[in-house]
Amino acid sequence: MTPGRAGPGEPGLIQKKLRLLMELRRAGIGDTRVLGAIEKTPREKFVPASFEDQAYENMALPIGNAQTVSQPYVVALMTEKLELGARQNVLEIGTGSGYQTAVLAALCRRVFTIERHRELLRDAARRFEELRLRNIVCRFGDGTKGWPEQAPYERVLVTAAAPEIPASLVDALAPGGILVVPVGEDHRDQQLMRIRRDGDRFLTEDLGLVRFVPLVAGLPRRQADQNLT
Repeated sequence: MTPGRAGPGEPGLIQKKLRLLMELRRAGIGDTRVLGAIEKTPREKFVPASFEDQAYENMALPIGNAQTVSQPYVVALMTEKLELGARQNVLEIGTGSGYQTAVLAALCRRVFTIERHRELLRDAARRFEELRLRNIVCRFGDGTKGWPEQAPYERVLVTAAAPEIPASLVDALAPGGILVVPVGEDHRDQQLMRIRRDGDRFLTEDLGLVRFVPLVAGLPRRQADQNLT
């Protein structure tokens, strides 16, 4: 256990987690598999130590590099709307601290996750190793380009807001595939969208208002320069 971090049996965190699960149920999260994944994933391990006491509050929290870990309700909603099966693979755009990734990993065969901030990805990978999450494959890179080697995609989750529905991800959906993505340039007016491929048709559903950091193409300049050396 990391010095200064609460253990999994710390009573205060357990009570806060139970309250959160009740709140998610009241908010309409009904998939028991998703609720179970939220329950078994220690969110306190995915936030900075200074925010650990708020880990089970239903709010987004800062994780560095101008990024956040999404509020648990949004994580649960997006996960639920993916309609995940245990044998499916998921492409996640935006690893962040790894919390959403870990929730997905509890529900599917394998998660392929891409992060453009090397420090965030390194820390997330360390957490996955500590928690023995062996079905997560990480990549440092530009998530807007997807992961072509894994196409066609059965399920895709984007954890940053795209200015429009990403055509490159939609076009690479497998038959029956689902993409869940926040869309909108203004952080106050973003819509969570679900796109489902039905043969040659793409069915679009608006899941409500959300707030996410923007989806940015390319790599941070300093890290991109490091790749050239």
